[in-house]
Amino acid sequence: MLDTERAAAGRSIRDHVLQLPEVAAAGTVAAYYSTGTEPDTHSLVFALWKRGSYVVLPLLLPDGDLDWASYEGPDSLVPGPRGLLQPAEPARGPGTVARADVVLVPALAVAASGTRLGRGGGSYDRALARVRGQVPTIGLIYDEELLPVVPSEPHDQAVRGVARPAHGITWLPPADGS
Repeated sequence: MLDTERAAAGRSIRDHVLQLPEVAAAGTVAAYYSTGTEPDTHSLVFALWKRGSYVVLPLLLPDGDLDWASYEGPDSLVPGPRGLLQPAEPARGPGTVARADVVLVPALAVAASGTRLGRGGGSYDRALARVRGQVPTIGLIYDEELLPVVPSEPHDQAVRGVARPAHGITWLPPADGS
């Protein structure tokens, strides 16, 4: 995918996410700063911050878990492990994600059941296990990455919805079928 296509997909996802009532009402949004071939989240993170949301981004810990720190604009980011940019602000603790009103999650693909395929480290599965069931957890993916099924393990945590460039927000059925 070309950088221009990735940026356009990111802008479209940004617009869909910003239109969500759950996001408009959110005091705290846990997000991530995209890297590599992921849909670009830089303008989304900036827009959330500019409109007054308290935005927290992950800090990758040595054990693969995620801590969280405040995003204070693009100049507040520093290089982190694995080529990630992360906030230079003080860490708030791994439990910070549990206090978010909305959680935006990276994914390589998401199944129609909400099962998310990540990069295999389990970092987001640990973070999502801390999030209350009613909190919107939204995977940000390309249009073709919502699939009937994806490989899963017992520890995998599902997302409640996905945001895709051409299709907007799709809410997924709860994993327990209720």
